[in-house]
Amino acid sequence: MKFCSNCGSTVQLRVPAGDTLLRHTCVSCGSIHYENPKIVVGAIPEWEDRILLCRRAIDPRHGYWTLPAGFMENSETTAQAAARETLEEACARIEVGDMFTLINVPHISQVHIVYRARLLDLDFRPGEESLEVALFSEDEIPWDDIAFRTISLSLRRFFEDRRRGTFRFHEEDITAPPPDTI
Repeated sequence: MKFCSNCGSTVQLRVPAGDTLLRHTCVSCGSIHYENPKIVVGAIPEWEDRILLCRRAIDPRHGYWTLPAGFMENSETTAQAAARETLEEACARIEVGDMFTLINVPHISQVHIVYRARLLDLDFRPGEESLEVALFSEDEIPWDDIAFRTISLSLRRFFEDRRRGTFRFHEEDITAPPPDTI
């Protein structure tokens, strides 16, 4: 950041009074510009024993499969974000259930939240960010072509819980990326 979004003056990295971290601070008006983690929210849309996945039409990980998910917008709840992302990426309507996973990804300053969800009907199709969408049973999941570790982890926890016959909330941390992946 070079300029203040409030007054247009230059900013400098400083530790503001009462803080412990460097922040972009305006040299003229004194505004402090905080940079905070991004929240990614998605859903595991379920229809009978199958899960709805989207094949990405955008980078990063173009062509790989993922759950419908994306960045949370201002003025929405996490559950609303999960429903919106599912509608945008798969043109699918869901009933959002319980929060299922919360995965901290500090090395990219993100928090990923995934909800369990019930697909309301089979009227789905690729949205602008998807090449295709499809329902997969556990043995059909393209595990080697899942776009993100958080999605793979959420799916694995989902199928483990389903086999046990009870679903619980999972909180985990992914502290460093493996080589050559996101």
